[in-house]
Amino acid sequence: MIFWKVHRVKVRRRVIRGHYKKHKRQAEEVIRLRLQEFNRHYGFSYNRVTIRNQKTRWGSCSLKRNLSFNYKILFLPSALQDYLIVHELCHLAEMNHSKNFWSLVGQTIPNPKQVRAQLKRYVLQLR
Repeated sequence: MIFWKVHRVKVRRRVIRGHYKKHKRQAEEVIRLRLQEFNRHYGFSYNRVTIRNQKTRWGSCSLKRNLSFNYKILFLPSALQDYLIVHELCHLAEMNHSKNFWSLVGQTIPNPKQVRAQLKRYVLQLR
């Protein structure tokens, strides 16, 4: 019984890793293109853009001005993709969720808090 559980977990990890490798490049192309398009408006500087298979996050922005996105963004509707990309891009100016932050996001994403609520319907397949 224990062997079966361990084996099942290893097989599942291989499947997930294969799915990630298969779609990572496409996700990176989509994200980089949209990031450039939105950043024409904002004009922020950033360092690295990485595509990962994160378990709990759609994206993040570090203090070192690195942007990280989950490859599964690729499977969301384009309006939600845009929201996530702009959300992380705006963290380059505001590393919080203040009124100023939401005002920045709202410059290119109409009704960002409503879009955020829509995003909550989508669940990352964590395991």
